[in-house]
Amino acid sequence: MIGILGFGRFGALAARHLSEDFPVKVWDRSRKAEAIAAAGAQPVDFATACGQPYILICVPISKMISTLKEMAPKLASDAVVMDVCSVKTLPAQWMHDHLPGTVSILPTHPMFGPDSAAHHLAGRKIVLCPQRIGDHRFRKIVSYLEGKSLQVIDISAEEHDRQIAVSLALTHFIGRSLARFGAPELAVDTEGYMRLRHILGVVKNDTWQLFEDMNRFNPFAEDARHRFLAAAAEINGLLDSDPNTKLPAKHAAKP
Repeated sequence: MIGILGFGRFGALAARHLSEDFPVKVWDRSRKAEAIAAAGAQPVDFATACGQPYILICVPISKMISTLKEMAPKLASDAVVMDVCSVKTLPAQWMHDHLPGTVSILPTHPMFGPDSAAHHLAGRKIVLCPQRIGDHRFRKIVSYLEGKSLQVIDISAEEHDRQIAVSLALTHFIGRSLARFGAPELAVDTEGYMRLRHILGVVKNDTWQLFEDMNRFNPFAEDARHRFLAAAAEINGLLDSDPNTKLPAKHAAKP
């Protein structure tokens, strides 16, 4: 009933949860047949996965257009196609441009992953950006997701990208910067520092490609990043220019 294209970290998570309620058929380019079967799903070829009534695209954003073009002629005329990209404006437009007009389109962004939803989905958020789907089908999907104790957020693709540029892309930028800076575990730490180090844990298992894609393909990410860097530079400048923040020479740390 559900076809999943891609069996990376999120594709595997989706297969595991969805297979509890539906027959799930999974295609993956690397042919991870044993891992797919272990998740409760059936490994199949590309055409079979695309021929299911519901298709969930779990490929990197940078592979979306080529995947859409390849799958378009293999879809059932009344299929529902969903994606799980961390940006929504461009994938929504790509699905509209490259998929048949009879196909329903529902861009989604599950606000959780293999780490945060390792054991349950209760209380996790999922964003839905209805693009081209009838109300009955949409409400059916919403009802299923809410039945899994997920918090459903119905929002436009543009507004999603505007908010996620701060809540996700900027958070990952800070986390990657902390990793490059080096943020070790310290005996003399603070609650604030421990929370900063928590960001490292959030981003460490995600690929560089995901980080790059969420910035490259979100039209609002660059502006959010530059505004943050400008604010940091301004604060740094205030410290450098304020004589009250400088220790007298006799108290300065020795090299």
